[in-house]
Amino acid sequence: MGDDAFVYRSRIKTTPRELWAGLTEPAFTQRYWDLSFDTDWRPGSPMTWRERGGSVADPAQRVLEADPPRRLAYTWHTFTPDWAERSGVDGDVLAVIAAEPRSQVAFDLEPAEATVKLTVTHDGFAPGSVVRSMITEGWPELISSLKTLLETGEPLPG
Repeated sequence: MGDDAFVYRSRIKTTPRELWAGLTEPAFTQRYWDLSFDTDWRPGSPMTWRERGGSVADPAQRVLEADPPRRLAYTWHTFTPDWAERSGVDGDVLAVIAAEPRSQVAFDLEPAEATVKLTVTHDGFAPGSVVRSMITEGWPELISSLKTLLETGEPLPG
């Protein structure tokens, strides 16, 4: 983990297996993240990101680690013009983020009494990274919605 790493921690009232499913199973990820992953979750396997009626596939989108239900890590997705259009990202921002080095994210799940401590570590950013500034807002919102879904059965609205 470098100095550029973004780390976010949350405690979720669930089990490690339920949280693992929340991070990997399309039925869950679609509900709180509005996307799903097409992969077998084995280290080295490719990942296709499916969201907003489109998909992003790239040989560099890979599962880095998968140790259910303790640790999951993968490379971040490729920024394409189709993805940018579906996501409302303008061309100037796309040019900047597409030129940045590919980052990676890891999820560590640790049982803690009646909860699971989830640590999200997203790193591999260049100094002054625009992607890093984007994910610092995105991860807290996303994990809050995952937490709400697992604890109440419904994700956050919106």
